[in-house]
Amino acid sequence: MLAVVYAGGPALLDRLGRLGRGFWIPLLLALWILLIWIAPVPLTSDYVWCAVPLACAALRVLGSRSAVAAVAAITVVLVLALIRSHGPFGGELVLIPVAAVWGTVAMYRAQQRDAAVRQRLVEELRDTRDTLARQQRQAGVLAERTRIARDLHDTLAQDLSGSLMLLQAAERDWEKRPDVARTRVRAVADGLDTNLAETRRILRDLTPSDVAETGLEGALRLLCARSEAGGTAAHVRFRSVGEHQPVLDEHAAVALFRVAQSSLANVREHAHAVHVLVTLRHQPDQVDLEVSDDGVGFDPAGILLTDSRTGRGFGLPAARARLREYGGDLHVSSAPGGGTTIRATVSVRPRVQSVAPPPPVTAG
Repeated sequence: MLAVVYAGGPALLDRLGRLGRGFWIPLLLALWILLIWIAPVPLTSDYVWCAVPLACAALRVLGSRSAVAAVAAITVVLVLALIRSHGPFGGELVLIPVAAVWGTVAMYRAQQRDAAVRQRLVEELRDTRDTLARQQRQAGVLAERTRIARDLHDTLAQDLSGSLMLLQAAERDWEKRPDVARTRVRAVADGLDTNLAETRRILRDLTPSDVAETGLEGALRLLCARSEAGGTAAHVRFRSVGEHQPVLDEHAAVALFRVAQSSLANVREHAHAVHVLVTLRHQPDQVDLEVSDDGVGFDPAGILLTDSRTGRGFGLPAARARLREYGGDLHVSSAPGGGTTIRATVSVRPRVQSVAPPPPVTAG
């Protein structure tokens, strides 16, 4: 009966509830005492060692104070049983079993404390990971908003402001100098056509990436073709080097594509380059993306300050942080008048991330 109740208790602990668990330990103790009482005296010492698993069961099921009381009761029964089976009290006879019971209790408690500490550390790590995920998503959203605001301010806003001034001047000259007024209206029309193309380019940048549909290489080829047609540089070329294996993680591929997209946008806005070369290089342990131009160049240290204070520029910290999520990094080589080379890398064995990439921004 003692064996059946002891074995069946752990299997039914969840079903027994608090009241059932409180009844299980007293039942075990009662069966154990009965077993010691009815067993022949020579066999009593064999059954007293059941005190050790009973003490562990009490520590597992009962609260702190109740467990101590149960272990104390087990100790008293243990001592009385040993005296009953071996005669008068003997120090060595009693102390060894008692020390075994309380030593087991101490080790069990230490294990429980270690488990509690580990559980707390796991929860803290989970909370830290969730916080980091939220911060990364917020950083991605802010970086995207900054890029959109920069594109709108530096292209559409300025061009529309200039068109408005030309229309106001044309209105003033419409009666006295109609030819001049018509010339200005035609200039506005040409500018609006350019603005329409720029708006379509921005909308293409805001739509979900082509990486998922055509792969990273196909998306980069299409991006280079669009950049050349959009006036980024006279010649925007793409090349792929190395074997395309192993397959790059999709999120890492999107991160590389965004770096290329931002790099070409900065070439169009700042570099005044004639030739741009985008190179995708496959290596055994990583994939490199290199964007090189022969433009005016810049001071990389200065662009870091510009980006953090005004929101303009390439956004090196945000791009580097995004690449490091996938075991990569970002390197910039440039000098005033010497062109610019931006090299982004990601690992082909990206670290496991619980953080989903920032959702694509959709234009309303």
